Amino acid sequence: MIDKLEINHLRMLDALYKHGKLSAAAEHLGVSQQAISLQLKKLRALLRDPLFVRTGHGMAATPYARLIEPHIEQVLVRISAIPLPDSVTPAQIERTLAICATDYTQKVIVGPLLRELRLLAPKVKIIVSAIEVHHLTQKMQRGDIDLTFTSDAYVPPGLISEPLFIEQYRCVSADQSMPAGGVMALDKLVGYDFVITSPGIGSFKGSADTWFERQGLRRNVVMSAPSFFMAMDYLKQSTMVGFVPTRLLPCDGLFDVPLEKYPPGYAVVAAYHPSANNDPFLRWLLGRVRLLLAA
Repeated sequence: MIDKLEINHLRMLDALYKHGKLSAAAEHLGVSQQAISLQLKKLRALLRDPLFVRTGHGMAATPYARLIEPHIEQVLVRISAIPLPDSVTPAQIERTLAICATDYTQKVIVGPLLRELRLLAPKVKIIVSAIEVHHLTQKMQRGDIDLTFTSDAYVPPGLISEPLFIEQYRCVSADQSMPAGGVMALDKLVGYDFVITSPGIGSFKGSADTWFERQGLRRNVVMSAPSFFMAMDYLKQSTMVGFVPTRLLPCDGLFDVPLEKYPPGYAVVAAYHPSANNDPFLRWLLGRVRLLLAA
């Protein structure tokens, strides 16, 4: 029978405990005395106890009512302590935040975000893992991952994504003589060997190949790297050229090669499972990310 108790029942009993009269309890709750009487009648049948009996000074609790009084008070205190979404402050949050991100978004987004969290939400612990596109939806569904930062091309179905910014590419090389010639024509650029970034499964075909083909050109990709950082390191040790996101530049040892035009950029997004859509901390977090990126 206890599972049929409602919050209004508990609040009515609590008011009777504190005020000892039907009229005073009704006034406290903002309802009629008749409504209190009807609720009390239902509770007596539900709990099989009179709960409160009339005396010359009002309503006195029965032994059973006095027995359950501390339990009712504890339940109501816990309910009152449930925070509203707009009342949660980051400094009060104690949780573990699991972020899945590419090497690029770890550098550009997660690093600056970490500084913010240590200042504004010091009780939040952070787990950062490399992105695994094929298992991302399942991990988020299980609650293993809260949030991912990646390219819009790597967001699997079933997740909600929010655009953060558009990233553009620059062409770079360790050969300092290449930029010295001024703006380079694309037909000359494709005469150089390329290194591309292909996270996950290595491939010699990158996102810019289709763009080159639209220009009637074909580049020669001789190396595939698993991350932008490794691609940049390989570029420093060779005469190859490659496209690098602008937010990773400038970089010591690499020189910007100006081109007559560049391949299109890509959208960097935050993605999460639909079940986290109303998470107040997540909403605050994404707001801070946007402020950091705009700075």
